[in-house]
Amino acid sequence: MSCTDSDSSSHGNGDYKTFRQISRDRLLYEMLKSSSSGDARSSWKVLIMDKVTVKVMSASCKMTDITDQGVSLVEDIFKRRQPMPSMDVIYFIQPIKENLIMFLSDMSGREPLYKKAFIYFSCPASKDLISKIKSDMSVLPRIGALREMNLEYFPIESQAFTTDHDRALQDLYSQSAENSRQVDASLNIIAGRISTVFASMKEFPVVWYRAKGMDGSSAATQRDLVPVKLASAVWNCITMYKTTIPNFPQTETCELLIVDRSLDLIAPIIHEWTYDAMCHDLLELDGNKYVQEVVNKPGSEPQKKEFLLEDHDPVWLEMRHLHIAEASEKLSDRMQNFMSKNKAAQLQQRDGSELSTREIQKMVQALPQYNEQMEKLSLHVEIAGKINKAIRDEGLRDLGQVEQDLVFGDAGTKEVINCLRTYQDTKPEYKLRLMMIYAMTHPEKFEGDKATKLMQLAKLPPEDMKVIQNIKLLEGSNSKKKHHGSFSLKFDTQKRNHAIRKDRTGEEETWQLTRFYPMLEELLEKLGKRELPKDEYQCMNSPSSSSQSGSTHSTHDTSARSGAANHPHSRRSRRTATWAKPRSSADGHSSSASTSTSSDFKNMGQRIFVFIIGGATRSELRVCHKLTAKLKREVILGSTSFDDPTQYIAKVKMLSEKGHSR
Repeated sequence: MSCTDSDSSSHGNGDYKTFRQISRDRLLYEMLKSSSSGDARSSWKVLIMDKVTVKVMSASCKMTDITDQGVSLVEDIFKRRQPMPSMDVIYFIQPIKENLIMFLSDMSGREPLYKKAFIYFSCPASKDLISKIKSDMSVLPRIGALREMNLEYFPIESQAFTTDHDRALQDLYSQSAENSRQVDASLNIIAGRISTVFASMKEFPVVWYRAKGMDGSSAATQRDLVPVKLASAVWNCITMYKTTIPNFPQTETCELLIVDRSLDLIAPIIHEWTYDAMCHDLLELDGNKYVQEVVNKPGSEPQKKEFLLEDHDPVWLEMRHLHIAEASEKLSDRMQNFMSKNKAAQLQQRDGSELSTREIQKMVQALPQYNEQMEKLSLHVEIAGKINKAIRDEGLRDLGQVEQDLVFGDAGTKEVINCLRTYQDTKPEYKLRLMMIYAMTHPEKFEGDKATKLMQLAKLPPEDMKVIQNIKLLEGSNSKKKHHGSFSLKFDTQKRNHAIRKDRTGEEETWQLTRFYPMLEELLEKLGKRELPKDEYQCMNSPSSSSQSGSTHSTHDTSARSGAANHPHSRRSRRTATWAKPRSSADGHSSSASTSTSSDFKNMGQRIFVFIIGGATRSELRVCHKLTAKLKREVILGSTSFDDPTQYIAKVKMLSEKGHSR
């Protein structure tokens, strides 16, 4: 029996593995495959998990992956279970008192439920808990392994994970959080889960954090100190791993940057025009799940079919980071090309004349592949059609233009009022998002009764003003308006520049409404160049010279725009809406080619991890993929949650509510 972590490492002699591959491989091979008493008669095993570890497992593995490793049954530790004394059992559980009680109940006494138990904890277990297991002499001989997997994070795609803390914004930044003991408790849980990423990947990070309110200019509030408290807690966990995990690096191998939502208050609410962001903004998705209604026979009731918009879908991988207009055009071209070349499609399109035996044979041969490819293409054509319809019906082209012009200082009150009057019937949420951006760029317009008049013009209920006011709870004590998009309802009567973004040099606009960029992009580029502002960002551990050289050798092309010289020509057709055509680029080059990073990770430099407290956005995830190619370093985005604009607004609205119970 052992109580150790794995010896696997992402820096080993084998092939470079991506973040999600490491998570999956550890669960399947290090835990499931290796757990066996060696008896051929008991090759099938039972897997028992709790609520948290079920989410961990499902985030990385499919059910078929699990059964392929000899698991015949998956059970909930808290549900009544049938005895299976001839089978081994794997417990993948959190090391908490409730789970310990259930485990000892299962395996103690004369007739345990299972033959032999292999226990894997999702995070470090206390000495007291381990002692209680070892002190039960009826259970001890029945334990085949007792190990800490240190894997308690939730990959949501190849370069992103969450800690599954959907209430982090309320727990850490609400009015009731200022003097709440819950803050430190929540931060410790979040830190523990972040740390298991580094334990699992055998990475030792340089830990950077955003230091708000620590320059001595004003008293730091508890909200200001959230990033430094989290950084400190993560650092404590990782230093423990240095002494408890075999072969854990003793010098820095990567970088971790911890920030909070106040870094960029615009990104969660502005309309982002890529296919991925539009799917999550304009469609009613359940996470990454899209439900399609399929009519199999004329006159029959439509059947619902679920699709996951994830990495296993090649069409999704190609389209997700493209501008919606470019994605729509490519999908249409792809569909026409597929229909013209595929035998089965051609034969199905015939005018109803009788098919020859030869034609039927060709159709049957082409049908399996045709069905699969056609299903994927038709799915995305349908999704793109729904998105484009919503853009037209809600006037999002003009609304989005005003949003971006406000952010860059090219629009003001006149444009906002004209937009509100023109699109009175657009969704209230879209108008509220415009008002939130307007409040951050023109705070003087929300003083006194001015705000009431604006809300009336927008036909928004008075309670929506709470959302705008609550942004103050996130902005921090020393936020810089020109950088962060924060605002104060206290107004300096001096004439001011309302722009809260500057145009990025070298960023050519091929498609309209691509001017906006998340602040995270600029920040990560500065991190890659070792140019983080010292007054805003501090470090828990001074990076060693070897770490610095290792993280800068691969940033040689940071001045070049990712893929700028390799974009394919994109034919313009009548399918493409006029608004989406290039503003200034006459050569027709696409500036938003897919930034898929699956080509070659072997030549990558040290990884960059960035963690956003309070929720991340699809635009920030896109930036991490883009910068992976640009910086030649795998950039992994973590957050307490990933929110679409509707979810984010609901959370901001709750910040001013009184205390709550978890």
